[in-house]
Amino acid sequence: MTFWNGVLWLHLIAMAFFVGGQLMLAAIVVPVLRGSGDRAPLRAAAGRFGIGTLVAVGVLLVTGAAMASHFHKWSHSTLQVKLGLVALVAALIVGHMRRPEWHVLDGAIFVTSLAIVWLGIVVAG
Repeated sequence: MTFWNGVLWLHLIAMAFFVGGQLMLAAIVVPVLRGSGDRAPLRAAAGRFGIGTLVAVGVLLVTGAAMASHFHKWSHSTLQVKLGLVALVAALIVGHMRRPEWHVLDGAIFVTSLAIVWLGIVVAG
């Protein structure tokens, strides 16, 4: 295994945490906990995921920038679109933090994240 395989592996693990965590929250945690009268477990789960998300996003930014530099991808138009969507997700997350009751933001973050994953596959190909 080369160093760059390891960097890619870290990038993919962080991506899986971020996107997979969204799916887990949306499909399982929120529907189960929303039915209970106590909102504290839901807030705790979301808060814990938020902390993990910050770590995952940091790993994604560092490993993504390193790979883009190493493989000379910065001028790749698909990477530029991907980075634009990353900025959009960041803005949507900030909006979600301010208005957590706006559930449309959850869906927008998830769909945009899936588009980012797809574009990552295209850039790597």
